[in-house]
Amino acid sequence: MDEVELPRRVPARVALLAWLYGLSGASCLLGALAPLAPDTPVGLLAGLAGTGLTVGAALWAAGPQVPAVLLHGAQLLVAVLVALLASRSVTAAGVVGLGPVLIALGLYAAHFCSAAAARAHAAGAVLLVTAGVAAAPPDRVLLPWSIAALTTAVLTEAQVRLSARLRADASTDPLTGLANRRAWEAEARRSLARAGRSGEPLSIAVLDLDDFKVVNDRDGHGAGDRVLRDLAAHWTRRLRTSDLLGRHGGDEFVVCLPGTDLAGAREVLGRLDPDTAPIGWSVGAATAGPGDTLTTLLQRADEELYSSKRGRRAAPGRS
Repeated sequence: MDEVELPRRVPARVALLAWLYGLSGASCLLGALAPLAPDTPVGLLAGLAGTGLTVGAALWAAGPQVPAVLLHGAQLLVAVLVALLASRSVTAAGVVGLGPVLIALGLYAAHFCSAAAARAHAAGAVLLVTAGVAAAPPDRVLLPWSIAALTTAVLTEAQVRLSARLRADASTDPLTGLANRRAWEAEARRSLARAGRSGEPLSIAVLDLDDFKVVNDRDGHGAGDRVLRDLAAHWTRRLRTSDLLGRHGGDEFVVCLPGTDLAGAREVLGRLDPDTAPIGWSVGAATAGPGDTLTTLLQRADEELYSSKRGRRAAPGRS
């Protein structure tokens, strides 16, 4: 049977910027074809239309291959082009009409960039376009443009804070405050890739609570939740800052130990000191080897964990 080639997916951060360029280019083309005033800079509009449509198409075609630094450069280019257009605008409505582009650029940066980068993009765009507005022929645009610039700053800051909150909620286990399964696996895969490039060791450990169901059945789920929170805090205090602890689901936790071989992993895990914790646990660990993926590492760690559990249950004195 022939293989089916799946369509390539353009990342949202690239697709939205491509659309911003494309729509802006189309608007400039419309302005060049149907000028609103006799002295409209038709040549400039036509040039900006070509630039916007070309850059938008190039971003879309490149898709996942667009590096982050190029996306930052593309955002800066939008601000420069809008500033150039503002400086040649011949009507007050044309100047103020550039505000939505500025707002869209600020919201884009706030959603896809770090907080510092988003604020820098928004501030730089406001300053650049304001300089263009100051050089524009129309009078009496200072107040409406100030409102547009202030709106850009306020909306960008609001989106920065909202995006930070959403990212934190999406990556954090709400009960324990640890990385949730999705966030932990994403970061562990990045750590594994770095270890593969650098040749440094990396180990993964799986920790499973012993008799957790008994706690829930005997004391209630509220008590079980307290045990999970207390245990997460207990482990966090004893792990190194470079170690990544996450809740994998239910009463199972996982730890990524960068720069750590199997002997080092057992030493680190030995510091967790189950005797002072609110409940005991079983642990299995595995160290990355050639060709290992996160899935294979977790499988080997799981196998060791359940082998340990079976051994303890079979030991004398265990029921």
